[in-house]
Amino acid sequence: MTEGCRDLTIHTVSFFHGRGPVLCTSTPCANEAPEEWRMSGPGEKNRLVSTLWDQLVAMESPLWKHRQSSNKAVLPIQVVCDALGKPHLLLGEYQGPAISFSEGGGKVWAALCGDESDIGIDLAGTDEFQREYPFHRVFHPQELQHALGLAGGDLEKASALLWSIKEAVVKALGCAFHLIDPRQITVCPSVGGDGCYTFPVGLSRKAETRFSIAARGPLWVRSLLQKEMWLSIALLPGLTPVPVRGSPPPPAEPHQQAGTRLAGGKLY
Repeated sequence: MTEGCRDLTIHTVSFFHGRGPVLCTSTPCANEAPEEWRMSGPGEKNRLVSTLWDQLVAMESPLWKHRQSSNKAVLPIQVVCDALGKPHLLLGEYQGPAISFSEGGGKVWAALCGDESDIGIDLAGTDEFQREYPFHRVFHPQELQHALGLAGGDLEKASALLWSIKEAVVKALGCAFHLIDPRQITVCPSVGGDGCYTFPVGLSRKAETRFSIAARGPLWVRSLLQKEMWLSIALLPGLTPVPVRGSPPPPAEPHQQAGTRLAGGKLY
C-alpha cells in the first residue's frame, strides 16, 4: 500500500476449470469514509487496483509475474475506460489483466483477474427492488423461482441476487446494458451453498453470436451475500492471448477518462 493508506482486506474468489482466481477488495465511498481515508475519482480506483496488482504479483502468477510493480515510476498503473465505459488496466504502455468496479453498501469495490479472462463485479441490495419493480421485464420465471428458493421466499432479496449476476455478466462482456437486454441473459440453477453460490449463465442465440461466446467457453458467476447485499463476480474466458515477456505491447486504443458512470448510475 501507498504510505498513509489504511490496510485493505483482499478476498480471493476461485472458479471452476482452474480459471482465475479473481482478487477483490473494497474501501468506503468518498462520502462515507473518515476524512483521512477519503479518495475521489480515478485516484481511488487506481489505489484499489494497485493494491490488488501487488497481491497478484506476490502470488507469482505465471501469466503476470513478468510485470514488476516495484518501480511504479517506470511502470505506472492507470485505469482508463473505453467508449462503452468498460475499465482497462494499463501497466505503463502494456495492457494489464481485466478489472471491474462496483459501488454499493457505502463501499467501492474493485476486482482484478488472475488470468486472461474478462470479469465483471456488481453489488445489488434489496432496497432497489420494491413491489412496483417490473420483474417480468428483467427476469425469467424459472430463474426467479430458483432465486426465491435461495432467498427464503424473499422477492426483493431474490431479485437483488439475479440483478447482481446479470449486471456482473454484462460488465464482463464489456457492454453493460447498452447492447444486451436483461432477458437475453439466463441464470441457470446454482451449485454450492452456505451463502456462496456458483451460477452457470446462458445467453440468447443473438447475444452468443454477437459476443462469440461459443469460442470463449462457459460463463460463470460466483455470488455471496454481504449483509443485505449480493456481491457477484462474473468470469468469461478471454479471446486475446496474454503477451509473453519481451513481446511488444498491444496496440493502444482510444479511451475515455477514468471513472465513467453508466446512465443508470452504476460504476463499471
